[in-house]
Amino acid sequence: MRDGEQTPGVSLTPKDKLEIARKLDELGVDAIEAGFAAATEGEFEAVKLIAREGLKAEIFSFARANKKDIDAVVDSDADAVFLVVPSSEIHIRHKLGKKHEDILELAEDCIQYAKDHGLKVEFGAEDATRSEEQFLKELIRVSVNAGADTVTPCDTVGVLTPEKAYAFYSDLAKSFPGVAFGVHCHDDFGMAVANSIAALRAGAKEVHTTINGIGERAGNAALEEVVVALELLYGVKVPLKMNLLYETSVLVSKLTGVPVQPNKAIVGENAFAHESGIHTHAILNNPMTYEPIPPNLVGRTRRLVVGKHAGSKGIKAVLNEMGIFPNEEQLKEIFAKVKMLGDKGKKVTDSDLVSIAEAVMNLPRCRPLKLQELTVVTGNRVTPTASVKLKVRGKVISAAATGVGPVDAAINAIRNAVQTIEPIKLDGYYVKSISGGTDAIVEVVVHLSKGDITTTAWGAHEDIVMASVEAMLNGINNILSRGNANISPLQENLPDKLV
Repeated sequence: MRDGEQTPGVSLTPKDKLEIARKLDELGVDAIEAGFAAATEGEFEAVKLIAREGLKAEIFSFARANKKDIDAVVDSDADAVFLVVPSSEIHIRHKLGKKHEDILELAEDCIQYAKDHGLKVEFGAEDATRSEEQFLKELIRVSVNAGADTVTPCDTVGVLTPEKAYAFYSDLAKSFPGVAFGVHCHDDFGMAVANSIAALRAGAKEVHTTINGIGERAGNAALEEVVVALELLYGVKVPLKMNLLYETSVLVSKLTGVPVQPNKAIVGENAFAHESGIHTHAILNNPMTYEPIPPNLVGRTRRLVVGKHAGSKGIKAVLNEMGIFPNEEQLKEIFAKVKMLGDKGKKVTDSDLVSIAEAVMNLPRCRPLKLQELTVVTGNRVTPTASVKLKVRGKVISAAATGVGPVDAAINAIRNAVQTIEPIKLDGYYVKSISGGTDAIVEVVVHLSKGDITTTAWGAHEDIVMASVEAMLNGINNILSRGNANISPLQENLPDKLV
């Protein structure tokens, strides 16, 4: 967690970090580096909160090689310290201005001090992969003799390759039999995951990762990629609840404000999405044709996307999931209209597909959920607040909510109201201006889900709040209408107001 928070622009509150730590513990990780206890009062509070939560995972704090940092770790009630000392010539000379013998003495003194104060010690040799081999091994020897429980030579600037990582860790494992080595890789050259796995194959016993691969510069090895690769490609049983990987990714993205790129392995929006007609046809026959990872293994669902590359079989499958069954002639016309929109550069959402099908098939517009009233209050001296009235097949329900801004407040109010009907989740929110000026038209696209059902919808308006509300309602209507969703039995029990 500590390295992930070092992503430029990310700053988590103690409450945020505690929420992430709980989710990581539920996921089943062995250890959590909760923060840098000596850095700020907030960091100290966060480490202390997490350490006192009674989690199953061991709680670590980062520390530099000085007694003040170690004292902060002791006072925070953390179980262990990740004690980092530079080992490369460039770091020793230009960052610390010290000599090799000074580093050896510093490491020995600080490790012994931490052990004397009851801490488990993981010793991190910073920039180890650019260090002079003889000195690095001497530093490791000193750290082990001083009592270090684990030694982690860090690939601080990501210069390893898988071949070098395997050779590097194999040599260390042979040189120091019985020593538990950890691997800590950065992704500057895009090889952090491959290097981490190579190190594990060579004998490393522990791997440092971050959710979504976040971290300073290009980030760190992504936990979700490492564990799924180990499980499916190397046959290593990983003791994690992998069906929680996506939930954890969404939480970290939300709290850090760092979006996950759509094509990110395992947790990206497109990781299990299929649009190409060739692909969707094969997927419908046998998912293994284009899915090496079962979506449910990592808490995901398969999504067939309509667009200019889609085939008629894929479009038919999506429509059938929505409870819409066109005949062959109607399907051809729907298919042609989808292609036409795609050729114009339009992102075709599920809402668009429903509208096209309704027009082609002369279907009545099925909108179980309608907006009756929306009020939003915001300003520099008031907490953004929204209240909403929705009509669900003749029944009016209302709810209110606050948020970090007017859009967040409005969406939260809608979600609060809809929770009385269906537990629908907002998985993604994207916005762009499609014209210039302060009166620009804003387009909002949302990704929603309810269990295994996922949908995309969009809204466009001069007011970003109304565009967002329109997108949300379109998406919710898609889900409520899909798969013969039955709302009627619930209507008599719907509350008129949520408090």
